[in-house]
Amino acid sequence: MALKGRTRLRIEGLNVAKLVDARGNPALMAALREAEVVHMDGAGISFGLKVLGIAPPERRAGIDLMAELCGLAAGLDRSVYLLGARPEIVRAAARRLAEIEPGLKVAGIRDGYFSEYEEQDIVEAIRGSGAGILFIGISSPKKEHFLQAHWQHLGVSVGMGVGGSFDVVSGRLRRAPVWMQRYGLEWLFRLGQEPGRLFRRYAFTNLCFLGLLIRARMSKSLPRGFGRHEN
Repeated sequence: MALKGRTRLRIEGLNVAKLVDARGNPALMAALREAEVVHMDGAGISFGLKVLGIAPPERRAGIDLMAELCGLAAGLDRSVYLLGARPEIVRAAARRLAEIEPGLKVAGIRDGYFSEYEEQDIVEAIRGSGAGILFIGISSPKKEHFLQAHWQHLGVSVGMGVGGSFDVVSGRLRRAPVWMQRYGLEWLFRLGQEPGRLFRRYAFTNLCFLGLLIRARMSKSLPRGFGRHEN
């Protein structure tokens, strides 16, 4: 296990938007391919695999996986570092995680608004904190690029991109009801909370994904980017 010092793991989540973006962004695709673990974060990926006649792995939402890792960290007396979101959001998320998981140590926090010239200082702060796990709550592809570029110098055992999870944990946004999670409708719930930010993104990436599925179904071949998936 990585938290016991036996190995190091980069964990990335895969959803429809990221798959579509990665097909046109070689650096993002490379970051995903180099990660030791890629979990199926979006219900759309599961749907797509089923359409293509492939049994999908179990879906694990990033926010749920983050919660499990926090539990493991607390049990093993390892600390976590939170990087991303606005300052007040990441502070609230750190407090809430410590409340949810008694014994969890938050080694440090940093908001996600920084330039490339500040990255080295952030890397040194993370390494100096002694954290075992780094959670990065920044939008793609910035979080994947950051983790890939600085992985050898961060000093953490586990690095994981968690997208907008800090917003949910902090209470700024609500999570979809369990029944919507079960039926893969979390995207619809998020759209209802942030239509201005998400409508165009969802419309574009979902249409592109549908086109990929149709072409793959007709040709009975997988679209580039489907070839590697892990749970």
